[in-house]
Amino acid sequence: MTRSKRPTVADMRALKGVRQISMLYVTTPEEAAAADAAGVDMLSIEGRFFTPEMRAAAGRCFVQVGLPYGPFGDLITAEDYLRAAFKFMAVGGDCVYCAASLDIQKRLCDEAVPVVAHVGLIPSQCTWTGGFKAVGKTAPSALAVWQHVQRLEAIGVFGAELEVVPDRVGAEISRRTSLLMLGMGAGPGADAQYLFAEDVLGHTQGHKPRHAKTYRDFATEYARLQAERVAAFKEFVADVNSGAYPAPEHVVPIADAEFEQFLARMLA
Repeated sequence: MTRSKRPTVADMRALKGVRQISMLYVTTPEEAAAADAAGVDMLSIEGRFFTPEMRAAAGRCFVQVGLPYGPFGDLITAEDYLRAAFKFMAVGGDCVYCAASLDIQKRLCDEAVPVVAHVGLIPSQCTWTGGFKAVGKTAPSALAVWQHVQRLEAIGVFGAELEVVPDRVGAEISRRTSLLMLGMGAGPGADAQYLFAEDVLGHTQGHKPRHAKTYRDFATEYARLQAERVAAFKEFVADVNSGAYPAPEHVVPIADAEFEQFLARMLA
């Protein structure tokens, strides 16, 4: 796959077993544009952030649009999900992420919507697997992940996020399924390596997962910029209080004759 055009689902599937896919979760047009410029293959963008501006910024990246689930959104029925999927694909999404039931995922697949599901640690459903921790560390747990993948394969899903499973489990599952396994903390044997831009850039809020790798220190830079904002705003307040702002260069002039005529008419 070259970067001369936007890749299709067929292009992405053709990468399986050929090379690793790079994937980032982004939330701003600036991050999307930087990912495109850097040659990132695939982006994950939540529906609430996905706009024509975001699609344009993402350039040649293959874009997965996240459909909000359960407490994170207001999609309930299969028709709700289908309507949202078609809306986001009309904007330029290349596939949709859906963590809803198999019935809903199948409804999307039946309408030829490319669907990425989720297996392993599924954040929106992690109460069933013990919270935010690795899944598949025992034989029964690993087998349950594999069986989930098989069910997804049977209904026509295009790929699945494979989150926080042992590397050997991730490799075996990826090798034995036709799905694109988008690994997040699933080891080098997954088909893709998926990180959040905030972890890569070093401004994670809260817990930083073990699998995250940080390449820059944006947190310090953001703190510096915030301090500069406060300082600039204080200087503005001081100028307003002292009368230094607005200065003559900040106001609109009027010719003396015009002003005198205005004043005369106003006071008449």
